[in-house]
Amino acid sequence: MQKPSLLLQIQTLPDNPGVYQYYDKDEKILYVGKAKNLKKRVSSYFNKIHDTAKTNVLVKKIVTIKHIVVPTETDALLLENNLIKTLQPRYNVLLRDDKSYPWLCIKKEPFSRIFSTRRMVKDGSEYFGPYTNFKTVHTILELIKELYPLRTCNYDLSESNINSGKFKVCLEYHIGNCKGPCEGIESLANYQRQVDAIREILKGNFKESMKDFKRLMNQYAQDLRFEEAQKIKEKIEVLENYQSRSTIVNPKITNIDVFSIVSDESAAYVNFLQISHGSIIRSHTLEIKKKLDESDEELLELAIIELRERFHLLSKEVIVPFEVDLGEKIKTTVPQHGDKKQILDLSIRNAKFYRIEQLKQLQIVDPDRHVKRIMAQMQKDLRLPAEPRHIECFDNSNIQGTNPVAACVVFKDGKPSKKDYRHFNVKTVEGPDDFASMTEIVYRRYKRLLDENEPLPQLIIIDGGKGQLSAALKSIDDLGLRGKIAIIGIAKRLEELFYPGDSIPLYLDKKSETLKVIQQLRNEAHRFGITFHRDKRSKAALNSSVESIPGIGEKTMLTLIQHFKSVKRLKLASEKEISDVIGVSRAKKIVEFYHPKEN
Repeated sequence: MQKPSLLLQIQTLPDNPGVYQYYDKDEKILYVGKAKNLKKRVSSYFNKIHDTAKTNVLVKKIVTIKHIVVPTETDALLLENNLIKTLQPRYNVLLRDDKSYPWLCIKKEPFSRIFSTRRMVKDGSEYFGPYTNFKTVHTILELIKELYPLRTCNYDLSESNINSGKFKVCLEYHIGNCKGPCEGIESLANYQRQVDAIREILKGNFKESMKDFKRLMNQYAQDLRFEEAQKIKEKIEVLENYQSRSTIVNPKITNIDVFSIVSDESAAYVNFLQISHGSIIRSHTLEIKKKLDESDEELLELAIIELRERFHLLSKEVIVPFEVDLGEKIKTTVPQHGDKKQILDLSIRNAKFYRIEQLKQLQIVDPDRHVKRIMAQMQKDLRLPAEPRHIECFDNSNIQGTNPVAACVVFKDGKPSKKDYRHFNVKTVEGPDDFASMTEIVYRRYKRLLDENEPLPQLIIIDGGKGQLSAALKSIDDLGLRGKIAIIGIAKRLEELFYPGDSIPLYLDKKSETLKVIQQLRNEAHRFGITFHRDKRSKAALNSSVESIPGIGEKTMLTLIQHFKSVKRLKLASEKEISDVIGVSRAKKIVEFYHPKEN
């Protein structure tokens, strides 16, 4: 397959935050960068001459642009850091120093200390983050320090050391920042309760802590200690605005590969994320052209084996959207919630974006090929003798038999052709008889097309089940069109399609493009029909009111209906209320008409 041009690659980039990677003609990595808006940022490289010669040389070498979509700018920054350190591209220098971001550590020890660090030590301690700047870390540490008095010393506060009186309280105890666990003044159970509350805050689950803080703030306010109450309020605001975790990096998830799949009728797209030491270090999307009707399970298994071999992956666990068989040595996890589910969702999002880009490129390069693909798919799915380039859909609209109307909407090449839409007033049917109405409308529509030598559609869709389809077929038979036009009925549940002479409905895949086109047709027919019906019903209601009151014109009546919302409310209104809207003399006529005995 020929590689798409640079312009085409840029045109189909998403307007989302993410990380982009530039490759040269030999598929060697040149540069990794982050962006708030991928499309705008990448475009800026190619629409001007840059100040530095280095950047101009870089732009000349770019042949391929790859990217990874992420939820936020912060995630983009962290991912960029990980990729630069892993890939070490030639044109990246700023983050090549292997700088790492700060974490918050809850140390595994009696009376746990909480502090910031750039080094992760695997000693059972808990790490939260990473944070993109130290300001956030300092804010959180200050918040914790003020709300929960914890120790800052690095003594070994084992039970034997405390009991032997080895340590003495320091200044922090005397100024109220610590409760003196070193002398046994504070119990381990009480101290750990505070650590548990802090752990929940760092996870983003600070509901209980927030209740305690608000209770404390209210207590200070009642005691007229407004300065202390204000300080607690400021801390609550910081907590509310605090984003606890990044989707990109989670230290609890180590050395796992994530695979997801998005597929359509012709191809499947498998996205792969490699996670090492809690960070995403690689993302790749593989396109698989379908030869037969392979299932997503088959394709994903095939892709996982290929990608693990290609990238020399040795992880013992993979995260997947559904169960797949990869042998006994590899554990498969299908997460339903939590951190692993978040990372799986991120992988699915990347696969979807990649698919959208491929379809956009196809539409730009060869729009007719895109239409042909959909038409060929509809012909196959609906078992039609020809491609449904011209489709017409009929819908009846009546409420309790009043003002029966029908709508015919027309789609050409899978898109609405609004100039060909038609409304119909039902002329020969009395009362609410939807079947007879459908017979009349279909007959009138195709009798006229035949008389005027207009082209007939390849497919007629009837909004209704077997009964409506049979009613429409009467007219098709009367006009001698049976076999010349394909006709199907859609039951209320959109997945059910009925065919003439077949009592068993056809069910379409809910993800198929064929069903999407049919849904759009049905929705358009319903919208177009119901709008016409409402207009007609409103006019009829207005006309009946206007004709029955001598001396009151249509314009006056319209003003009254708009003001009082209905004829019923108008009847109940006083003469004063009506005269405020249309004047005394006309108000008197209306009151006399509706209440003759009283006058």
